[in-house]
Amino acid sequence: MTETRLIHTVGAGALEWLWAHRDGFRLEPDADPEVGFLERFKPVGELALVCKVLFREGVAGSRQAELARKLLDHVWRDTLDGGTMLVRGQRMEPASPIPFEVYLPFRELGYSQPEVERAAVLNHRLDSRAAFETTATRRLGLSAFERRFGLTPRPPEPEALRATWLARTPEPWTVEGHIAYDITHCVFHLTDWGENPGGLPEDIAGYLATWLPAWIDDWLDLRRWDLLGELLVVDACLPRPTLDEPAWTAFASAQQPDGAMPAVRGMPEGDEETVFDVVYHSTLVAAFASALATSRALTDLARAS
Repeated sequence: MTETRLIHTVGAGALEWLWAHRDGFRLEPDADPEVGFLERFKPVGELALVCKVLFREGVAGSRQAELARKLLDHVWRDTLDGGTMLVRGQRMEPASPIPFEVYLPFRELGYSQPEVERAAVLNHRLDSRAAFETTATRRLGLSAFERRFGLTPRPPEPEALRATWLARTPEPWTVEGHIAYDITHCVFHLTDWGENPGGLPEDIAGYLATWLPAWIDDWLDLRRWDLLGELLVVDACLPRPTLDEPAWTAFASAQQPDGAMPAVRGMPEGDEETVFDVVYHSTLVAAFASALATSRALTDLARAS
């Protein structure tokens, strides 16, 4: 099992980099809707989800907790304009679930924008929302988000789960990058981002316990740090995490002195905005993996004492 200090240090460094580069969480208000105005919301929503995990697990030191709250306040106030930009995005693309997906973790953290909430309730009644074409894994996520908001999931989560790759526990050697990301997010949704490991059905938990170590080894060999980080989160979501020492040691070694985590192999070149767009996600994943794995490691230590 990996030393807890090493795991925790990865998250502390990631938060430092995210705070130092907080202006990278930006929107493009003048973007053509056909090009994708709402696509720039994705980093903001992911930041809120990770900060929620950090606060929930209670493993952040005072510096980490301070930076997480300052980051949330910054993106809510300066990026989302107090939620006004979410309202604008919903009006531009009424059928899109993105504003709702981004808003939910902020709502759970105490932020409020009543107009977004009214739109969420209205859109939930529309056949267009239920018919929204997306991947099976994202459909599962939307159902989970509806439940957390207080709406009746459409479709129910067990039904949504049946359509995913992971629910079928297929041949493990067929996994490639896109499938692997679907696997990780399926686990995130089933466990409410690590809060409820018992949300994994027994057969899926057993399948992952058997094959996850091999997948971790594969993406460690490829130095795909972004995906490796997500797989380390999946490990921490299992009933009996391994906290794989070689993988965590390599993951920590890949982290840059300023806290950035490369997505693949080494750091990209380019201007600050370009570099942010390439590595913000892998750095957020590093913070996520660190918070959850640190919590699990401390729990195991407490049980052993």
